[in-house]
Amino acid sequence: MQIQDDLQQRWWTLQAKLMERFDGKKPDLETILFLIGIQEYGQVKEKFTKEQKQDLMHVAVCSLFSQSGYYEIERVDEEGWPHFRQLKPMPVMDTIAQENFLKDHILLYFESHNF
Repeated sequence: MQIQDDLQQRWWTLQAKLMERFDGKKPDLETILFLIGIQEYGQVKEKFTKEQKQDLMHVAVCSLFSQSGYYEIERVDEEGWPHFRQLKPMPVMDTIAQENFLKDHILLYFESHNF
């Protein structure tokens, strides 16, 4: 239970830091994935389509899991979108474990980017 408590505390700390940056709005998991996707895509637009938002979140997830060797970047297309190749299957987990696995990778991402 201690490991999960530590993860939750680190998650709340990250959310608090992001709240400071974004006018006091508490970001949820999807918002954080969207922000990582924009960072990895490298282009900020005034407005993204619904499909582009989904693509950005996919880019974020692949980027996050590439930290642990599950994915690697394969190429960047002519529009600047990164494409990934899965290297190994994702572990089978229940919903709570999946969320914690993702949160742990998000925290690692922000730590490695000195946030």
